[in-house]
Amino acid sequence: MKIAIAQLNYTVGDIDGNTSKIIDSITRAKGLGADLVLFAEQAVSGTPAFDLLRKTTFLELCEDALVQIASCCDDIAAIVGLPILTAEGTISAAALIQDRKVLRYVGKKYITARREMGFVVPSKGYEYVTIKGHKCAIVVGDDLRRIHDCDSSVETILSINARRYGRGTMTRRYEMMRDLAFVEGKNLVMANQVGGNTEIVYDGTSGAINRRGELCLMMKSFEEDLAVFDTEAPAAPVAVPSSGDRTRLVYEAAVCGLRDFYLKNGYTKAAVGLSGGIDSAVTACLAVAALGRTNVRALLMPSHFSSDHSVEDAKVVAEALGIEYNVIPINEIYTSVVDTLKPVTGGTEFDSTEENIQTRIRTVLLMALQNKTGYVLLNSSNKSENALGLCTLYGDTAGAFSPTGDLYKSEMYDLARYINRTLGDPIPESVLRKEPSSELRPDQKDSDILPPYEVVDAILYRMIEEGQHREEIVNAGFDSEVVEKIHSMIMRNEKKRYQFPPVLRLSTCAFGHERLMPLTNRYGD
Repeated sequence: MKIAIAQLNYTVGDIDGNTSKIIDSITRAKGLGADLVLFAEQAVSGTPAFDLLRKTTFLELCEDALVQIASCCDDIAAIVGLPILTAEGTISAAALIQDRKVLRYVGKKYITARREMGFVVPSKGYEYVTIKGHKCAIVVGDDLRRIHDCDSSVETILSINARRYGRGTMTRRYEMMRDLAFVEGKNLVMANQVGGNTEIVYDGTSGAINRRGELCLMMKSFEEDLAVFDTEAPAAPVAVPSSGDRTRLVYEAAVCGLRDFYLKNGYTKAAVGLSGGIDSAVTACLAVAALGRTNVRALLMPSHFSSDHSVEDAKVVAEALGIEYNVIPINEIYTSVVDTLKPVTGGTEFDSTEENIQTRIRTVLLMALQNKTGYVLLNSSNKSENALGLCTLYGDTAGAFSPTGDLYKSEMYDLARYINRTLGDPIPESVLRKEPSSELRPDQKDSDILPPYEVVDAILYRMIEEGQHREEIVNAGFDSEVVEKIHSMIMRNEKKRYQFPPVLRLSTCAFGHERLMPLTNRYGD
């Protein structure tokens, strides 16, 4: 059997647009001689659709679209993902279409993602069907991990998914699939979607594994694609991207997620505050890659405490990228605000109040640029600072979208080096070498309060991604005082993370999603 996999970029709620893409792919699959074409989970509706899945009208429109799709399936079968309203609630289903008719729905049994809990209900799970004379098992979403002891007459497992990207997940995904195909002795074909929908980015990377557990088809990452897997034809095994490709995949995921957030929301232009530091430099590079240099604009806003080399470094980045920029010193504005506040604050001692005033002034200017010109503000935070609270509410926490807020500080350096290797060194070596600093007071350095970020990030990774207790981390060789300090900083800064813009999820454990702490709590006091 020839099985076409249609890996498409869907937009949540754009039922007409999604349907048009599906029908176009059906036509292309027919031209390739396919017997069956496979589409991702919730392809018709787009995902995550959240409360749209509770709207009867929305669900009816999805079913109407399915009828339109079925009318095009005269010489080909199709499996299409969509939400279906049942007596128990909305299920995530795979619709089997043959001979222009919707023959049955196969619903997902295991609801494992928080973004679906409360919006879809469990169904019966995978089912066996006959397609073009071939016995197959249709599986939706994470049910694939629970399939076992398939009927001996089943030739191929057909899996439709909406699997988001997360650093390292692709390797684990394919290891699981290869083990399943080999143990069950079945072909395994998986259709995933691609593209960004708010915080989530889907990597695509759909594929097919033969009954010997050999990966014989892997589709593009972060791009739409269509390919045919012939269950009878020999095919040379292909390799899964290795750990050495992780930074490249992170870069591609960030660019894809950023681009789709802007385009799917009707934005075309991005504003960035360039400080001369690593985070804003990487963010500007991602913006140019996603939107084009003519659609990115930067403001350089030095204060009394900004070093001359930081301003020059920021100019070098802007000029290397070919983006428009303006230098707007904030000294006079800062002095005016501080003097105006003296009757209220006393103004007797420089502390975090004066530090935060600087970053909030910069946000006022960036938001004014957005309001006046339509350059929508990008946030350039990183996960280390977000975790520890080294950021200012209504200052550098502001922005419409954060493409890097789920990347640790050390990962920002990895990304910067990858960008330089592939894009011609837009980030000067001086930015990579300089000691991290927010430059909000004289001679300020992050190392004044923290060990090197390599140590900080190793502790944060153990706490956040791996969920290790402080005692486990100390037993692994980390200083107990540092571990306790970092834990305390994480816990007391949840209030800042609650007020963050959407952060593109690039790790396996993102704040506010896989890791959601109560804002008001006394744990760890």
